[in-house]
Amino acid sequence: MSTNKTPAQKAATEADIIARAQRGEETAFAALFDTHKRRVYSLCLRMTGNTAEAEDLTQEAFLQLFRKISTFRGESAFSTWLHRLAVNVVLMHLRKKGLQQVSLDEPDTSQDEPVKRDYGSDDLRLAGSVDRIELENAIRDLPPGYRAVFVLHDVEGYEHNEIAEIMSCSVGNSKSQLHKARMKLRDRLKQDRNAGQAGESLPAGEPVEER
Repeated sequence: MSTNKTPAQKAATEADIIARAQRGEETAFAALFDTHKRRVYSLCLRMTGNTAEAEDLTQEAFLQLFRKISTFRGESAFSTWLHRLAVNVVLMHLRKKGLQQVSLDEPDTSQDEPVKRDYGSDDLRLAGSVDRIELENAIRDLPPGYRAVFVLHDVEGYEHNEIAEIMSCSVGNSKSQLHKARMKLRDRLKQDRNAGQAGESLPAGEPVEER
């Protein structure tokens, strides 16, 4: 007999686990941690580019979960609520480090087109033309606001309406932030490629002039 559960059964099971966790049951917290830890860690790692920081921030996110789970009312998916909490933890960490911040309340310059999933589309043709490490470094160097939206949309696959809920911003601002993040990535990667080509064209033994 198959033990595979339908989406409705899985949702009912998680709802029961959440309810138990809200009552303070340690086994329920452990179950939520086991279910969500990988994706929360992946999100933290993509946003920080540092494994040690990602591990610490994942732990902090679940500590926040332990403290705040009583405030979860089921008005959104639990994973969306948890990721909003994790994103806030990471952004607070980056803010404390004094990194450049980008306001999510800046004027929206995007079109009012319908929300649609376009992650993985040809709009960002990067991965096939540059080294993976170079791309990871470019993502890490994005201002945190841009980086968060880029990671949530192009890496994690969230739609703009979901990102707006996670980031507490408008759908239009999510689209605008993503567009600007992609432009910054393209400019950075183009500069890196041009610098690499310039280095390759130097005669053997000729030093690169320092500016």
